[in-house]
Amino acid sequence: MSKNYPVQGAGLGLRRAFIGSLADKIPSQIDFMEVAPENWIDVGGQLGRQFRKISEQIPMVCHGLSLNIGGQAPLDEAFIRRVKQFLETHNMHIYSEHLSYCADEGHLYDLMPIPFTEEAVHYVAERIMRTQDIIGQRMAMENASYYAAIGKEMEEIEFVNAVLGEADCLFHIDINNIYVNSINHNYDAEAFLKALPGDRIAYAHIAGHYVEAEDLRVDTHGADVIDPVWQLLDVAYEHFGVFPTLLERDFNIPPLETLLKEVETISYYQTKNKSNDESNKQQQS
Repeated sequence: MSKNYPVQGAGLGLRRAFIGSLADKIPSQIDFMEVAPENWIDVGGQLGRQFRKISEQIPMVCHGLSLNIGGQAPLDEAFIRRVKQFLETHNMHIYSEHLSYCADEGHLYDLMPIPFTEEAVHYVAERIMRTQDIIGQRMAMENASYYAAIGKEMEEIEFVNAVLGEADCLFHIDINNIYVNSINHNYDAEAFLKALPGDRIAYAHIAGHYVEAEDLRVDTHGADVIDPVWQLLDVAYEHFGVFPTLLERDFNIPPLETLLKEVETISYYQTKNKSNDESNKQQQS
């Protein structure tokens, strides 16, 4: 299994609420940071200078919001070329996007599920490959949360694996989305996790969610990560080996010090599993 990850360690999504303090000094707990290109392309002035200062200090990854990989509209190739330039300008280590669609005749401002069909597999894979051709590197696709499986002809795990295989792209594994979907669609989260292609993992997201009802979780990225999601990350590390993992927090953003405690929890599980792996190797030798 490949261990050639684009970044290493524990990461945090960059938010404007605390960009000033990060530009002055990156806390030691953060090994890499993530941004949405839509929020930063062509940003100038003080914010642009602060962003450049951060990108020169720490490895960064790019996680898009508007590629619309599953939509019916033609790919916005002009936008993809701007993303390519953004990646090169700031030495971004990977570009990832959501395995979903977000636009029809205009932007829907939400991530909508792609029908789990063979036709959709071929359609999406072709668009991923075209995007990779333009940016000149493999991109990573993230498993998305969803609340209805419209037009479903195959299981989610079959669909995800088929797209990744046909497009020959990397995989951005979202641990919280697996947990949320497992509750909402009544499947075994660990079984789903272990059926994913670990050799394609580029990096991971972990986040909090909202409990709407006993059988309904809403993927908000607006709360602390709960214990079952941490435990699922632990299982993922045990099964695949340790991979880079980033804390997502998009709403109800607490002080940076509070976020850093969750970043430290990521590091705790990474260190724990690296130690276990080394111990197992020594026992086998």
